[in-house]
Amino acid sequence: MQDLVVVGAGPYGLSIASHAAGAGLRPRVFGRPMAAWRDGMPPGMFLKSEPWASNLSDPKGAYGLAAYAAAQGVEARHGVPLPVGFFASYGLWFAANAAPPVEERTVTAVRPRAGGGFEVTADDGGGGRGETFLARTVVLAVGVRPFTDVPGPLRALPPERVSHSVDHADLTRFKGLDVTVVGAGQAALETATLLAEQGTAVRVVARSHRLNWNTLPPPLDRPFGETARAPHTGLGCGWKNWLYSQTPGVFRRLPASTRARVFTSALGPAGAWWLRERFERSVEVRFGESVAAAVPADGRVRLDLVSARGSVDAVTTDHVIAATGFTPGLDRLGLLDERLRRSLRTVGASAAPETDGVFETSHPGLFVTGLLSAPSFGPSMRFVFGATYTAGRVVRGVRRRLGTGSRHERPGEPRETLPAGAAQTNWMDRF
Repeated sequence: MQDLVVVGAGPYGLSIASHAAGAGLRPRVFGRPMAAWRDGMPPGMFLKSEPWASNLSDPKGAYGLAAYAAAQGVEARHGVPLPVGFFASYGLWFAANAAPPVEERTVTAVRPRAGGGFEVTADDGGGGRGETFLARTVVLAVGVRPFTDVPGPLRALPPERVSHSVDHADLTRFKGLDVTVVGAGQAALETATLLAEQGTAVRVVARSHRLNWNTLPPPLDRPFGETARAPHTGLGCGWKNWLYSQTPGVFRRLPASTRARVFTSALGPAGAWWLRERFERSVEVRFGESVAAAVPADGRVRLDLVSARGSVDAVTTDHVIAATGFTPGLDRLGLLDERLRRSLRTVGASAAPETDGVFETSHPGLFVTGLLSAPSFGPSMRFVFGATYTAGRVVRGVRRRLGTGSRHERPGEPRETLPAGAAQTNWMDRF
């Protein structure tokens, strides 16, 4: 039986795996390393976060982004955006040097066992039946892709006419076409800019009446008074951002209704300062409008756009890209056994799982991280920055769940295969 299975090999999964190995565990890690960055972001995109706020986490702090940049003979400088491709390469370097081997297979099912632990099924990468084995603990580090939001009127369109912004590692398929991007955040604005710069006719549809743009970050070294008024944080300058980034444990103790409200309102849609000039000279924006209806029309799509005043205007386009964010919810996790999903305690009225201080859900041995944990721990869990806070605490929780007398699986030890049982649902309110 495996002591720990990590589902996902992005910044959170790799960081947790690194800390687990450093603690003497031998986790099995599943997923395509840095998949979201390699498969869902086209060339020409840049990190919005500062380089010093974009580190994966290892126990000794030896494999940060600056160390990778130095190994490549370059410097990751504050105030200079880094290409997404460079960050993806950094993640692969981290995986090769600071984490245990990753199995590039997909976990398709996690089921609870009556006696504790889980039955886990992973595909074999080739369409076969795959492998089923037992695990004492499971960490879900599944990233954001399972939680994509697409506006209701767009969901009935065929996939060749609508997609989400995370679906595109290459935008060249849209050359010579007309594309409508829905949204007002960085993904929408940068996607639209890249489309326009390659010659695609593009417009942005935004419910807001103006776009928000981040400003050029001030130098790291500033007079004391400026720092006191607006300290640097991994989420931007300011005391609110400092609280979100430095005190996730305090955030978790807030009432569930407060956490849910902050999660949905803090750090709202905004474009990066370095994108603004490029965007404004090349992209049309339709402000104060939302999609009321979308229907196929002669091989294209007709969108009915309704304004805040109630007027409707029709636009015909070749393709719609929804850059409309992500909503974490257990209902989107098809790999989790349905009884297990329904048994988990959630944050207030949301569909996101409640966790304790080490990211363990109300089902013993099941841990969640990243976006799934953001309604519990706050906005920093929506960003790579949150991986540093998360990794060590998750491993501490795993070790607590395993107990000091845990027996690690030895090479060659046969794996058990048992039928799934009923879920254990007792809640342990740990800190």
